Amino acid sequence: MMDHAHDLGAVREATDRLLGEVGKWDEATLAEPSRLPGWSRGHVLAHLSRNADALGNVLRGLPMYASSETRDADIASGATRSPAEQLADLRESADGFQAVAAEPADWSRTVTLRNGVTDSASRVPFRRLIELEIHHVDLDIGYELEDLPAGFTEREIVFLTDRFTGHPDVPATTVTAEDGRTWTTGGGAEGPAVSVRGTAADLLGWLAGRRDGSALTVTGGPLPALPPL
Repeated sequence: MMDHAHDLGAVREATDRLLGEVGKWDEATLAEPSRLPGWSRGHVLAHLSRNADALGNVLRGLPMYASSETRDADIASGATRSPAEQLADLRESADGFQAVAAEPADWSRTVTLRNGVTDSASRVPFRRLIELEIHHVDLDIGYELEDLPAGFTEREIVFLTDRFTGHPDVPATTVTAEDGRTWTTGGGAEGPAVSVRGTAADLLGWLAGRRDGSALTVTGGPLPALPPL
């Protein structure tokens, strides 16, 4: 069961960590490449700001973005702003999301995200937390998957293994962390069952498309190629 109030607190903490880092940047640092192909760090920050607005729209019952083209154009135009502008936008958009989330609402209602995806309103704060934590790693500034809060890492593994469960391109797969925690995913593709084992950080990196899985131990077949998120 989602605890949206707890997750909103975690969103504040993750936002503060990110703001603390961005506040140290100069223009050169902002313009350097992120770990996302074709995106600078400025692109990542612009995306995070617009994502806060978009998830606020979702909670209001509005379309997440006006269109995919508008979303992409807003990120591209926002990527080259000064560090001060980026910092202010990141802070103000985060405050706006929190303000919408503080309004009285039925958190059990179903909301619509991009591409017709639906979810419980109660999961929206966790979706925002995912954006903040994973993209903080994408910025390539020394914050790694190993630095993510352990509770977040476990919940994100659960979220992603659930997402790939039954996927037609993923064989039945058992995912096991070094401490013995186990999850299952896939099952929609033909072929023998596969077992994947590794650290929680490496498992998350593979599931989230942030690591190639070379650090994982795989038995029963090749490491499944996961569809893009």
